[in-house]
This record gives sequence, structure tokens and C-alpha cells, in this order.
Amino acid sequence: MLGTELKDVICPYCGESIEIMVDTSVANQEYIEDCQVCCRPITLRAEVLGDSVQLQALHENEY
Repeated sequence: MLGTELKDVICPYCGESIEIMVDTSVANQEYIEDCQVCCRPITLRAEVLGDSVQLQALHENEY
């Protein structure tokens, strides 16, 4: 499964659902993207397992 996939996540700051484009060519990745609603930095962790993409949204300093 190469390419990208659009995933919905809940912003850990404002609670709004936002869409995130995930690069599915990388199995495990972590990056920061600003919320499209409240503009706060969200740490995103993505794991690609075959045809499944798991995306976790965390506060900037949450581990």
C-alpha cells in the first residue's frame, strides 16, 4: 500500500475532528502538524500495517 491516505483524528486541544493526509509509504512515523481549527501543534504518530493505518494525535509534549 503505497501513497497517501486521508485519516480523521480528534485534536487533543480543541476536540474538533480534522483530516490528516498520511504518507503510507513509511511504516512508522512521527511528526508535528498544526490543528486546522485551533492552530496548536499536534504530535502525530502513524503506523502502517498492510492495508491499515493507525494514527494517534497527542499534545505537543505528551509521550
